Amino acid sequence: MADRIQITRTVSIEASELEESFVRGSGPGGQNVNKVASAVQLRFDLLNSPNIPEPMKRRIEALAGSRLTKDGVIVITSNSHRDQPLNRAEAQARLVALLREGAFVPKPRIATRPTLASKTRRLDGKSVRSTVKRLRERPSGED
Repeated sequence: MADRIQITRTVSIEASELEESFVRGSGPGGQNVNKVASAVQLRFDLLNSPNIPEPMKRRIEALAGSRLTKDGVIVITSNSHRDQPLNRAEAQARLVALLREGAFVPKPRIATRPTLASKTRRLDGKSVRSTVKRLRERPSGED
């Protein structure tokens, strides 16, 4: 593994912060799946990581969901490949993608009022639809 894993231009984490454990996978592999520990469980202690800024940690906590333990550790499991190095690379790539997603501050939504033209278009569309539905009705016997 590399010495540092680059997340953004300014943020990177130490490879020593990642803890990998290998377990038996439930994915493809035939009889081999019962004998070889090819699935990877990658753990990253988010709350105690000195390399990640606090605002970024809060965004990542929200994004991680059920992958985050009560102790603030992100657990990513990968067992989609038959090969341990491929599962290891996929788990690490998924962690980096999660951290990169949390690195960007979402743009706040600014509430705006609808314009007069959009209100008019909406009301015109409603009246057209109303006319269509009225024309579909059974004719009354007042002719």
